[in-house]
Amino acid sequence: MESLRFMSEKGSEKGSRVDLPMSEETTQEVASMEEVSLSGSSIDSAEEEPNWPRTWRAYACWLGCFFLMFNSWGLVNAYGTFSSFYVGHSLRGNDQLELNLIGSTQSFLVLLFSAPVGRLLDAGHFRYVIGTGCFLVPLGMFMLSVAAPKDDDALGTFATIWGTQGFVTGLGMACYFVSSSQVAATWFPHRKGLAIGFVACGASVAGVVYPTMTRYLISALGFVNAVRLVATLVTLTSLFSLIFSTPNPKHTHPRPQSYRSLSTWIDKEAFHNKAFVWFMAAVSFLFFGFYPVFFNLEEWAAVGGFGTRDGVKAHMPVEANPSETEENKPLQTFWLLTIMNGASTIGRLTMAAFSDKTGPLNMHILAQIISSLLVLILWTLVSSTASAIAFCALFGMFSGAVIGLPPASVANILACTYRSPGDKHIAHAKLGQWTGMMYSAAAIPSLVGPVVAGHLVTQYRNYVTVMGWSGTCLVISAVCMGVSRAYLPCYDGKSVGFKVRRWAKREEGEEKGVEGSDGESVLPTGAIKEGPQGQQEAGNDTPV
Repeated sequence: MESLRFMSEKGSEKGSRVDLPMSEETTQEVASMEEVSLSGSSIDSAEEEPNWPRTWRAYACWLGCFFLMFNSWGLVNAYGTFSSFYVGHSLRGNDQLELNLIGSTQSFLVLLFSAPVGRLLDAGHFRYVIGTGCFLVPLGMFMLSVAAPKDDDALGTFATIWGTQGFVTGLGMACYFVSSSQVAATWFPHRKGLAIGFVACGASVAGVVYPTMTRYLISALGFVNAVRLVATLVTLTSLFSLIFSTPNPKHTHPRPQSYRSLSTWIDKEAFHNKAFVWFMAAVSFLFFGFYPVFFNLEEWAAVGGFGTRDGVKAHMPVEANPSETEENKPLQTFWLLTIMNGASTIGRLTMAAFSDKTGPLNMHILAQIISSLLVLILWTLVSSTASAIAFCALFGMFSGAVIGLPPASVANILACTYRSPGDKHIAHAKLGQWTGMMYSAAAIPSLVGPVVAGHLVTQYRNYVTVMGWSGTCLVISAVCMGVSRAYLPCYDGKSVGFKVRRWAKREEGEEKGVEGSDGESVLPTGAIKEGPQGQQEAGNDTPV
């Protein structure tokens, strides 16, 4: 009897695998993945793993990945402070469009190379990837101190500052970004949301440390020496990441047969997954509108009278803030960016922890909706320094989850796509590639979004245009996430569309008293409708 039960279980597992729609090419790829996973120890059966790792290497890796994010998106989040300095000093002759181009180049390169970096990490080349970033990011920051004029009041050259801070540093950040979440996730199969959330906090913590550190060092030592000290911190934390950011040895790394094949870098099956395609569109619109808020926050505060730059107000021909009085003196603008990034840490960590219970994509949609409303409503109604601080704190909290949850949401989509026990290792193997493809698709929006916002400021001399642009893009992103969610099953395996149709029939049946509009009897509450062959739809234990 035991042997018969075992054979029936194997048969049902095999049947579940046949149900997955795959092309012939994908079938061969899955077979090769199975050979790799069966040839040694694997992390495929996450049920055998403890909830929390029992080795110090996991937590050292976790901290190392935190520093990878610290020195990638963390420096991007801190760019608003650099931009505010350039406006009043070395690049004061350049308009806001060009200044935003430096920061948007960083984010563009980080996202553009996410797909190839993710595939190289899947193949096990993490040392080369992280090592390249460990060389380029400190190099770019040190070269910035050489490219910038020694006298803070002297004019600098835009091309050299863009080349060092925007291009060289951006290339190094591209090696860090996907590595941070993908490497850490291998150690925490049961706590991926929280693990990635902690790593994502590196960006917001850096958004507190780097602006504050830069501002005070500029006042004490000048811009050049301040940048050199920032570059030193970048170097030390990068070396820690290089040493300790290693994936779980049990994690498999299927290597492609040829790196020249297009299928090695782009998984065509991802574009047949409607949930992933809509989520990829959502992330693209997210980057259209997200970083214009961070890049323009300090200048908006200085122009509106909610903050000062270097102890003096910005001079720009826009309407002055009528609420400002001698008793209501504004604070330094970099504190607003610091508050926003500090609140982002809370949002990234708490919402990522809850996402393991509610489902990462569900939490992502909620945070996205609230962030868009904060930009469209609260930001436009700011009329005092206190309300500006309130906006920075609230938007920072929810936007932290918005920008930190995409890798966990992709893992959620993969877990629902390859949900049978024998296919879970495929979801693990594709995580880096799908995450990289998602971010690479958002590269152009991340470059264009801040530039468009800068052009709107230059053209209309008013930051309301930035608020409208960012808020609208975030709303569209939330809508796309909702569509993506509709294509995924719920806890009981039923799709959202099926539940809506069943609810509609029940409501219509209650109005008619007996039957629905199509003549079928209305299902009682909690009943499960059977398919055309009399079989229930397969359940799913993956939280969505």
